[in-house]
Amino acid sequence: MRIVLGTLILLALAALIAAGAPVAPQAPATAVTDTTSQEQAKPSAKAPSSRSASKIPCKTPENAALCYWTHGRLSIWEGTPPFRLWKIGTRRILAVINGPSRYPPRTDDEIENPKFPTELDRAYEADNRRHKRATGIMWAIPPPVFADFEICPLEPEHKGWMQDICIESAKNIVIEKDY
Repeated sequence: MRIVLGTLILLALAALIAAGAPVAPQAPATAVTDTTSQEQAKPSAKAPSSRSASKIPCKTPENAALCYWTHGRLSIWEGTPPFRLWKIGTRRILAVINGPSRYPPRTDDEIENPKFPTELDRAYEADNRRHKRATGIMWAIPPPVFADFEICPLEPEHKGWMQDICIESAKNIVIEKDY
């Protein structure tokens, strides 16, 4: 169990470092993230490819009709995949992984380090800086996040099973305080 937790901590740190790399290219995305109509959301699915080659698009023309908004709690769990989303008000737990171009996942890294939308990465980075100012240390495991998530299912829903999804965008982000 210590090995799994240690591996999870290292993977979370690696994800934070990787997420912090494209800081400058994220600025143009702010005008797109506040959009809510379908016509404006479609260009945002193409924007990640022009922003950064490492961003894996979640919403594609093939699955755009399946994507929907839900209120949920994103947190790290023990096991695979570590990032899971609880749809608040239900008993559904969704497995967060990379987008459809990487489905099914080919490596453990694709399962354990999903690509998040820029607004969620920014919220995590800001909270990590706040936590470091308050305690003197950075958090090793990201805290739970409550938000409205636009998710895209990568497989059909089956009762009693986690459904694989990817997160296209997030708004109304609230990060749970750990102290």
